[in-house]
Amino acid sequence: MTLPPRSPRLLSPILALAVGAALLSPAPVASASPLPAETARAVASPADYVDPFIGSTNGGNTYPGAVRPFGMISWSPTTTRGDQTDTGAANGYSYDVTRVRGFALTHVNGAGCHPGAAGDVPIMPVTVPVDSSPSADTRDEVYASDFDHADESASPGRYTVALENGVRTDLSVTDRAGAGEFDFPEGDPASLLFRTSNSLNGSEDADVRIDAEARTVSGSVLTGAFCGQRANGGENNRNSYYRLHFTARFDTPFTEVGTWEDGELKPGATTASGGEGYVRDQRRGRGSGGYVSFPEGSDVGVRVGVSYVSAENAEANLAAEIAPGQSVDAVAASAREAWDRRLRAIRVGGGTGDQRTAFYTALYHSLLQPNLVSDVDGRYPGMDGEAHRVADGQGAQYTNFSGWDQYRAQVQLLALLEPGVAGDFAQSLLNFSEQNGGVWDRWVHINGPTHVMTGDPSAATLATFAAMGVDGFDAEAAYASLRTQATEPHPDGLSDAGCPGQCEGQRPNLERYLELRYAPQDDCHCWGGAAETLEASVADNALAQWAGRLGRGDDTEMFSERGGYWRNVYNPEATPEAGYAQARDADGSWVTPFDPGRDTGFAQGTSATYTWMVPHDVGGLAEAMGGRETAAERLDGFFRTPDGAWSVGGGDPLRYDPTNEPGIHAPWMYNALGQPWKTQETVREIVDTQYGTGPGGLPGNDDLGTMSAWYVFSALGLFPQAPGRGELLLSAPVFSYARIAPSGREPITVVAPNAGPDATYIGSVRLDGREHTRSWLPESFLSGGGRVTHVLVGEPNTEWATAPQDLPVDR
Repeated sequence: MTLPPRSPRLLSPILALAVGAALLSPAPVASASPLPAETARAVASPADYVDPFIGSTNGGNTYPGAVRPFGMISWSPTTTRGDQTDTGAANGYSYDVTRVRGFALTHVNGAGCHPGAAGDVPIMPVTVPVDSSPSADTRDEVYASDFDHADESASPGRYTVALENGVRTDLSVTDRAGAGEFDFPEGDPASLLFRTSNSLNGSEDADVRIDAEARTVSGSVLTGAFCGQRANGGENNRNSYYRLHFTARFDTPFTEVGTWEDGELKPGATTASGGEGYVRDQRRGRGSGGYVSFPEGSDVGVRVGVSYVSAENAEANLAAEIAPGQSVDAVAASAREAWDRRLRAIRVGGGTGDQRTAFYTALYHSLLQPNLVSDVDGRYPGMDGEAHRVADGQGAQYTNFSGWDQYRAQVQLLALLEPGVAGDFAQSLLNFSEQNGGVWDRWVHINGPTHVMTGDPSAATLATFAAMGVDGFDAEAAYASLRTQATEPHPDGLSDAGCPGQCEGQRPNLERYLELRYAPQDDCHCWGGAAETLEASVADNALAQWAGRLGRGDDTEMFSERGGYWRNVYNPEATPEAGYAQARDADGSWVTPFDPGRDTGFAQGTSATYTWMVPHDVGGLAEAMGGRETAAERLDGFFRTPDGAWSVGGGDPLRYDPTNEPGIHAPWMYNALGQPWKTQETVREIVDTQYGTGPGGLPGNDDLGTMSAWYVFSALGLFPQAPGRGELLLSAPVFSYARIAPSGREPITVVAPNAGPDATYIGSVRLDGREHTRSWLPESFLSGGGRVTHVLVGEPNTEWATAPQDLPVDR
């Protein structure tokens, strides 16, 4: 249930309004085009339909805490299963774990590595005497509290919970700061613990400073280690790459202060330092922090600023974004409006309440990242460990790039809805690469190159931005740098450090790859040779598209040829029944024994899944399989069991897995195979059965908005054709009306008046009033906008968009 709001702490109504207005995040500018009549029936306040708890169990790894679009700070609970090194989920919160050990200031949405990333500086209200070291409470028996979901509430920009220990916690945030109110019960001690060293992955070092006269607690944590607990390659990432600084200012005087280091409590002390390390079994009982106490029954207000640059910048961020006396109510109202303005980029009408909730929550999750890493003065931590300042023309520096995941859907949605943020993000990745010796890391966390996953997703991402009309970044410099990475071998490409899973080389053993035209399994220095070849083919084809836009004809030809190297790991005789993608050694031999349900040569997927990972050359793949009819029949078997039953929930290594990325484009491939009605029925089956409301409403890791972005596109009946391209594939929309209004662009309107559970197939389509017989929209539609009108029917129309000239064009 929603808890009643607290009485606000306001300096004055006028000041509250002024500060609230100043805190509004930059938002899309409304189009000058008149709104069509249908808009009156569209959702007016999308934030009303957002449920931050969706995906907080079932492996979704989302978090429910307070955060703004693309925000630096995200104030959310850290739960515990009775072990101070295990929160029950990769991002600190699992809906089925109802004991909390703190409210941490930073999070990453949907990352899969347990125990995840960030979760820095958990702050815990306690109502017991602080008479022993919280680090010594290794089973979270003393300084943690149970709670009931009936006493918990989350909405865009706000999180509230009444703990069993009697403390009501209410949190909201701006971009780089937070406002919290902790209502302590009468008759019990009242203290706040700052667990400065207790980041989700542990820490190398931490420090805390308490100034009772100024009513401040400040400090920092030196941490990192994303995916550092992995069995495969995790040791390579057990290192630090960022320091988070914080400053907390209180409105209530302290009655007691103290600190702790490891097992030693230091009452009255005002400083402490020490980290936990990164090896889980060695972390227990270690670390440092501080505590401050208040009179019994106090209602304590606190404002917290954070920075990845310095303590001074954390203070400056706080001063710039939350005024003294600003209430949580005021900050939360501003945060909610910031979310509404962003979410209104897509206004839908029709559908059920649950469908609107699933849709707008997916859009909310899609717009959580990238995350601000630059401060109000423009400074940010570089990948070289030095502080840098954003250059003129760049609005902000962003971070958190889950490239292997995001390049398949999330970056396309970002480019469509937030081209300004996308442009700054592209420049951010270029800046990081220049600070990293010209290397574009495939998984960037804060300012750390983590090397996680495989392939060259930066090439695919920036080429996609270029195709979708994103500017605001140095495209010539970015292309030149990515071209160098794709054509000039780097010493890291011969390293096996971190393999598999976090191999250092971003183009592993490139010299050998260019010689053989595939990544050899026995000399790969990568996660899997077949997967690496398929990933490189996608990236190279995207670079070919980009080169063509830049007028580089020779590069277009070269990268187009390399985009076809996927053929060199397609074995037409892999099994007696059919061909599959298969790993091969440097001598040309296929790696045996072969089983399409195994992952030999692949990364987080089987051959049966990766065989379809040729989104840029569906016609070529169909030809290799024996023609479009044969390919479509095989694709049927990827989504259905031999008896015709749907199999789209994962768990079968031979069939579609909605929880991971390599195959998420596959439902849309029927369009290029001349059977678009099967895309329509398959996409709708996945939308209806694998996504939904409630904590289990995501099929698996959200992976920094990737799975949510897939849902947003699918519900709209649109999907990006291939990385590096701007065409959109068509399917049947869920809603009767949707207006997509990107900043600075003409709106896109998708209308399907009779959309509903009994009308899930496309009968016909009109584009701007004219009959449209293609199952795709041209790239020009993104910039020029327009109106797509569907007539939906209850049975497949096997004639629409099936003529050879109406199929999507490959490569």
